[in-house]
Amino acid sequence: MSERVRPVMGDAGFLAVCVCVLAGTVMRAEDWPRHRGPGGLGVWNETGIIETFPPDGLPVRWRTPLRAGYAAPAVADGRVFVDDFVFTTRPFGTERALALDEKTGRILWTREWPADYGHGMGFDRGPKGTPIVDGDRVYFLGNAGDLLCLNTKTGEIVWKTNYLTDYHARIEQWSGYYGFASSPLIDGDKLICLVGGYPDAKFVAFDKRTGKELWRAVSGEAPPAFAPPLIINAGGTRQLIGWDVAAITSMDPETGKVYWQIPWALTQVSSAATPVQSGSLLFFSAYYEGALMLTLDEKKPAASILWKSKSNSEIITDAVHNSMSTSIVAGDYIYGIDSYGQLRCLKLRTGERVWETQAVTVDRGQFVTAQIIRNGDRFFINNDRGELIIAKFAPDGYHEISRTRAIKPTTPNARRMVNWDYPAYANKHMFIRNDEEIVSYSLAANGE
Repeated sequence: MSERVRPVMGDAGFLAVCVCVLAGTVMRAEDWPRHRGPGGLGVWNETGIIETFPPDGLPVRWRTPLRAGYAAPAVADGRVFVDDFVFTTRPFGTERALALDEKTGRILWTREWPADYGHGMGFDRGPKGTPIVDGDRVYFLGNAGDLLCLNTKTGEIVWKTNYLTDYHARIEQWSGYYGFASSPLIDGDKLICLVGGYPDAKFVAFDKRTGKELWRAVSGEAPPAFAPPLIINAGGTRQLIGWDVAAITSMDPETGKVYWQIPWALTQVSSAATPVQSGSLLFFSAYYEGALMLTLDEKKPAASILWKSKSNSEIITDAVHNSMSTSIVAGDYIYGIDSYGQLRCLKLRTGERVWETQAVTVDRGQFVTAQIIRNGDRFFINNDRGELIIAKFAPDGYHEISRTRAIKPTTPNARRMVNWDYPAYANKHMFIRNDEEIVSYSLAANGE
C-alpha cells in the first residue's frame, strides 16, 4: 500500500459528548453517521421539526466552500464529514476528506490524496460513497478506489487500502461512468465493503481498527455495481445482503460464508438503490430491470421471489425503477421515484401500481430523481432541482405540505443542471452540498 496521502490542516479541538450505540456504531442519538442515517434506514427520528417552510426560505446556519462531489455528508460528535475532488489536469486531481465544525462550518482538518479519474470515467465530478463514522474513526471511499480510515479528531491516517491496486478491482470493466460508489458498512468490529475485487473478493470485511482483511467472498467476475451492503435479521439469522449485476447474495457477516443467492441479471450497472427490508420481505429496485420482491424464510436463511417487474426498460416501466433514490416502505405500500422522476405508490405484496405523480420532481427525463427521508408521518424530499419538500404519502395520493429552495443545482446532466446529493439530517438541521459549497439549515420548529 503506497504512501500517497498527506495532511493539509491540523485539528482545532474536540468535544466529548454522551453517546449511544446503534448497529455497532457509537454516536449521539440525533447524529447522522452514515448513508441514509442511523441503521441506514432513511428514517429521521427527530421531533420539534418545522411544519412548513418560512416564506422567505430556510434559515442558514452556515455555508462553507466545497469542490466537486456527489458524496453525502455524515454528522457525528459535533462534526460534519464530507469529501470532494479538485481537478488538476484532467483526468488527474486531488480528492479531499474534510471535517467541519457542526455549529459553525469551520474546517477543522483536511486530508487529501491524488486520484486518477481516467479509465473512461464519465460522471467524474467527485466521490459518491458516504463517509461512515465509528467512534474516533471515520471511513472515506474515494471515486478511484481509495479507502481510508482517519482519526476523527486529527485527520491522521489510521489505515488505508486501494481497491484497484490491492484487490485488482477493474474500474474499466464495470464502472466507467461512476467509479467506486458503494458506501461502506460497519458491523461490530468489521468494516464491510463492496470492493469488486478479482477473482474472489467482491465483498471484503476489514478489521475496522487495523485494516486487516478478515474475509473475502463471492467471485469478482460479474460487475459489483453500487448499492451498499446491509445487515438484516431473518430466519433466526443475521444476514449480510449484497447485490451486484448478477445476483443478490446473503452471507454470514462474521465469515463471508454464502447462505443463499438469487440470480438477477442486470443489463446495465444500475443497482444503486439500497435494498429495503419490511418484515419477511426484502425489496430491490434497479434502473433498467425494475423491482424485485423477495420473501425471506422465517425458519432458516433462505429466500424466494414473491414478485418481479416484467419491464427491462427505463422508458416503459412497471412497478418502480429506482436510479439513485431508495424507496420507502410505509404500511402495506412502497413509495419510490421511478426512472423518469415519477413518484409511485405500489402495493407491497404484489407490486401493483396504485398511483403516480410528477409533482415531486416537476421535470421529466432520464435520471430525474429525488431522495426521500421519513420523519414521523411526514416525508422530507430533496429533488434534483435543489428543492426541499415536506409531504405526506398515502394510498389515496401525494399530499404536498410545503416546498422551498435548498441549494443551487451545479451538476450538468442532459441539458439541465441537477443536484444529486443525499442530505444529512442531524440535531434539527439539514446538511446539503453541491459542487460549490455545503450548507447547514435549521429545521427546528423554534428556529434555533
